[in-house]
Amino acid sequence: MKVPLPPAPGTSKHPCLALVNSIVTLPGEHQVDELSSPENATAWLVMHHLAPEGTGLLEYCQLQLTNLRGDLRGVLESHIEGVAPDPASLDGINRALTAVPSAAPLRYQPNDGLFRVPNHPVTQLVDHAMATITEDAASLLTGPVAHRIAQCASRPCDRFMIRTHSRRQWCSERCGARQRANRAYARKQDKSSAG
Repeated sequence: MKVPLPPAPGTSKHPCLALVNSIVTLPGEHQVDELSSPENATAWLVMHHLAPEGTGLLEYCQLQLTNLRGDLRGVLESHIEGVAPDPASLDGINRALTAVPSAAPLRYQPNDGLFRVPNHPVTQLVDHAMATITEDAASLLTGPVAHRIAQCASRPCDRFMIRTHSRRQWCSERCGARQRANRAYARKQDKSSAG
């Protein structure tokens, strides 16, 4: 199920942000989860070029992906709050980060000679996708824009983003408009209760 919002700033460049934002709380406390089934998780991986067309995930693989999403959300939240991350979340990320070899093995075919091919059979597809996502997360959290990682300030939205400027508080114009409307309504209520 596709989240009915435009992408938050940074999600097109960072698959780790796309993953953490694959679940969002909308007004009315309605939660939309793009990984709600093995089929939806497969579609998400294909859409983000982390799995080839025709892939079919099992429930176990979907669970691995949703667990990683939870670990990443926890570490991003702690990063934003400036507190130590939960060691279990950090361990989950590190397991995914180091689960597969990063180097493409060298192969030989008599007609082709030596060549390199990424080694990720279907059984390791999710491991490779998760390694790609966690490598991106590690680079983002330790890179030059780490200080610009933020969470949308318009509740109940809980998406993450990279601030495009220091005053940016919302992940989309829709969330910004909702927050401005809520403030205007609160001011109107304050005036009417004071008068």
